[in-house]
Amino acid sequence: MRYIKPEPYYEGLPPFNESGSPFNVVPIHHYPELMKDTCALINSEWPRSETARMRSLEASCDTLPCSLVLTTEGLSRVIAHCKLSPIPSKSKSCFIESVVVDKSCRGQGFGKLIMKFAEDYCRVVLDLKVLYLSTIDQEGFYERIGYEFCAPISMYGPRHCEMPSLQTAKKKYMKKAL
Repeated sequence: MRYIKPEPYYEGLPPFNESGSPFNVVPIHHYPELMKDTCALINSEWPRSETARMRSLEASCDTLPCSLVLTTEGLSRVIAHCKLSPIPSKSKSCFIESVVVDKSCRGQGFGKLIMKFAEDYCRVVLDLKVLYLSTIDQEGFYERIGYEFCAPISMYGPRHCEMPSLQTAKKKYMKKAL
């Protein structure tokens, strides 16, 4: 399914791109000029080689994986990012990862904004039913926006044995039905 940019909005999606709105949430592969700034934003939180990070961003597509970015100032400033990744063992689901808001913009509702758009994008554009994520220290934020704790989930397909590393990790796994 091809994603159509909201003009002024795509059915079911919040009208973030309405004329006069300073914010846009867009799939990064439609705006490759934003990739360098997005790479820097993600690496400010989780350092990794620029080459590896850029490859991940360049893999974004109209299905999954898809990286979404929250921008302002006429698509010239990247404020936040999240990546939607497939879960091979769970059709109609995806894993939200690499959710990050620019440090200078935190506490202003931008995390909630990008998560709301990601949820709507998954529901309307990708026709998904359940979203999963993991967090080490932001479970309170995710609970406030409707996520609930769940058993650890593997993004790498079905497993025929227990994975102790998923059970003992400090990560907390959460999900939300759309």
